[in-house]
Amino acid sequence: MKTTESNSLYDGLEHMSALELVQGIHSEDTKVAAAVANKISEISSFVEALVDRMKMGGRLFYIGAGTSGRLGILDASECPPTFGVNHETVIGLIAGGDSAIRKAVEYAEDDWKGAWKDLAPYSLSKKDTIVGIAASGTTPYVIGGVNQARQKGLLTACITCNLGSSLAQAVEHPIEVVVGPEFVTGSTRMKSGTAQKMVLNMISTSAMILLGKVEGNKMVDMQLSNAKLVERGTLMIAESTKVTLEYAKNMLLRHGSVRAAVNAIQSSNEQE
Repeated sequence: MKTTESNSLYDGLEHMSALELVQGIHSEDTKVAAAVANKISEISSFVEALVDRMKMGGRLFYIGAGTSGRLGILDASECPPTFGVNHETVIGLIAGGDSAIRKAVEYAEDDWKGAWKDLAPYSLSKKDTIVGIAASGTTPYVIGGVNQARQKGLLTACITCNLGSSLAQAVEHPIEVVVGPEFVTGSTRMKSGTAQKMVLNMISTSAMILLGKVEGNKMVDMQLSNAKLVERGTLMIAESTKVTLEYAKNMLLRHGSVRAAVNAIQSSNEQE
């Protein structure tokens, strides 16, 4: 039996109090970080290979179904505002299309050719990378997609929560984070989903840092999409260049990013 489908360590959940339920869920959640820690070597090895391709102009694609697909889309959608990359740099695809983000599309995950069809409009090249996300490691949509990608010479990886799955065997960089039985038997939106989110954070954030999208510990290329981010950027500029907050904000709004504003201020200072 798959670990993700094995019986919960808890029973009689319907008879528990709210406190007992929350305590039980939390107790299980504390196991996730340790499971991810066991795969640090595999994750970092994949990031190195990914960055090599992205430096040549390659893109990162996530493919998944259900919760796994939604997590990939979430991670991809956060990259442009956080790191200032365009929306075609990291792309998340879910079985059943965008409507499946909010509502399950029946049997979409069982289509072996579905992911490759969904990827076709992107004119893939050998510079690109495909990450298949599936807690079970058996989702046809995902396995079919990475199989085709690998045959075409793309870099392939996966994030799964079972050992020795068909998905792991299909890719060059398997990341198998085994978190044990879910609190609610088979509900992989819980610990498995948390583990997948943690790994996705590591992959995208590490890759963007290695691609030069962070300086020091600051998101110098973040998009100024709201007042909070303008304020954050203003403080970053003022701290870095020792100018007033008013001047920092004016330069930020004029140049559109922390990096560009800091460079402009430093260039002006050098000329003086």
